[in-house]
Order: sequence, then C-alpha cells, then structure tokens
Amino acid sequence: MASEIQIDALLPADMAARAEAIGVRKAHLNAVSMFALAVLAGAFIGLGAIFATTVSAGSMATTAADGAAAFSTGLPYGVVRLLSGFVFSLGLILVIVGGAELFTGNNLIVMAWANRKVSTRLLLKNWVIVYLGNFVGSLATAVLMFLTAQYKFGNGAIGITALGTANAKVGLDFVQALALGIMCNALVCLAVWLTFSARTTTDRILAIIPPITAFVAAGFEHSIANMYFIPIGLFIKDGAPESFWTMIHKTTADYANLTWDKFFINNLLPVTIGNIIGGAVMVGAVYWFIYLRHQRAATK
Repeated sequence: MASEIQIDALLPADMAARAEAIGVRKAHLNAVSMFALAVLAGAFIGLGAIFATTVSAGSMATTAADGAAAFSTGLPYGVVRLLSGFVFSLGLILVIVGGAELFTGNNLIVMAWANRKVSTRLLLKNWVIVYLGNFVGSLATAVLMFLTAQYKFGNGAIGITALGTANAKVGLDFVQALALGIMCNALVCLAVWLTFSARTTTDRILAIIPPITAFVAAGFEHSIANMYFIPIGLFIKDGAPESFWTMIHKTTADYANLTWDKFFINNLLPVTIGNIIGGAVMVGAVYWFIYLRHQRAATK
C-alpha cells in the first residue's frame, strides 16, 4: 500500500522529531561547508540589518537655532520599530529558505544533544565554527556597505541612524544586554521552531515574520545582527569624510562611547551569552523536555 501523503502542517511532537533530525545533520556537516554556510548567514543577516536601517532612517525635518540638524521619520516610535522589524525578517528568511548556518538558530541543536544524538564535541564545534563564520560574513557586509557610501543617502539620514543604533548598543550595561539577548533569541528560536511545522516555502516565510518583527520592534539584542550594526557605525565614525559630519551637524566626539573595545565587551559578550540562554535553554531544552525526553529515558 502506498504511504499516505501528508499535506497538513506538522504538529509539535513531529516538529520536535524534525528539529532533532536537522540538529544531527547540522552537527555532522564538514567544517569547510559549515564555515562557508555560516559566512552566508552572516551576510544574510547583514542584508536584513541594511534594510531595517534604511527603513528606520528619517529625513532632515528642521534645523535648530544652534545649527544642529534634526532628523525625523514623522512616524511614532513604535510604528518605526514595527516597520524595521518587518523588513529585518528578510535576514532569517534568507537563512532558512536560502540555506545557511546561523549561530542563534543553531542553539536548537541542543535538542539532538540532549537526546544523545549529537556529542558535546560536535555541538561546540558547530557553535564555534558557525559563530566565527557569521562574524566574517557580517563584518564583510559592513565593509562593503561602508565602501558604497550609502550612509550619505538622504542627506546623511542613513548614516546618522547607523551611528545612533551602534552607539546605543555599546551603551548597554552587562545585565541589560544579557537580558535583551535572552529575550531576543527566545523569539528567534521560536521562529525557527515554527518553520519545522512548515510544508511549503510560503509556510516558512509566514512563520518567520511575526517573531522576528517582535524582537526588533521590542529592541532586543541579536549577537549576529550586532556584528553588522555596530561595525558599520564604527566604520562610519572612523572613516566618513568631513563633508558627511558637516551635513549631519555632528562630530566624532558625539560618538566617543562607540569603540571596538565596547563593541566586544559591552555588547557582543553579554548578548551572545544571553542568546545561548534564550535559544538553547528557554526554547530548545524546554521542547526537548516536553516531547523528546522519554526517548532518552528509553535508551538507558
């Protein structure tokens, strides 16, 4: 008898089985392919960040008496954040549909690890290689975007948005950045988790958009996205010509807090730790406990 064809979306128990199988496959990728796919993912998330920065940039609305330029979108803060989050979803859509290896999403490999289908060595190998590849892809995208001088578009509106975003991110204290990282990757991994139910590309895209829009709109912190958002701000600060600063009525002194040291210590370190807690523990471990732990118990 021919096997029954299923066209309905998978239910959570089947999603857990798919998550485990995907985790095993990801953990056993050869290192070269894993790294190349991770570079792609870093670039894809960078593309989402470029889109979000462009959409959230304002226009020069007024000029104050002291000569300082005022940029505004003319929209309420929440609406701007909503639009930014919606377009940022492009990044994870490219990762999931196009095929790439993203560190934050790969936190879900813990489901296969907890069920003893993946060793600790393979889990950590994947996380380290993918994290480094994501960094290379994101940073290369930031370098290329700086060379485009897109930050000058809109009379410098995109540049001042990029600078403001980067400066705010390095200004977070450790605990705040950690907590924002936890909340962020809980939503990112929930978006990935929802795609495990999908039967079609349309299903995957529609599953991704709401959680990703939510994390960006709420101002949560994503380590890989920040590998683009903060370096592009640093590149603008260190390399933009004097004409750009004159155009936006700012100087590099206005962004004295924006440094490479603070990028790594104030933001990337706590956000990465938070992302692991939010993704591996709050999503991966919880769904493993609910749907897969009995399989591990049966193997003892």
